[in-house]
Amino acid sequence: MRAKVDPDICTGCELCTQTCPEVFEMQGDKAVAITGDVPEEVIETCRQAAEECPVEAIILTE
Repeated sequence: MRAKVDPDICTGCELCTQTCPEVFEMQGDKAVAITGDVPEEVIETCRQAAEECPVEAIILTE
């Protein structure tokens, strides 16, 4: 699975970086996905971050 954050939608709330810091980090005022493939051990928390994103800026692909 891969994760991507749409910078045009992201509001910089930092919820994803708090939920799954292994995958997301802030760069300036936007969140970005910092890994290629999401590590197996954090897939569930990555999905949780995507589900909880208030503006649905996180895109997950299998």
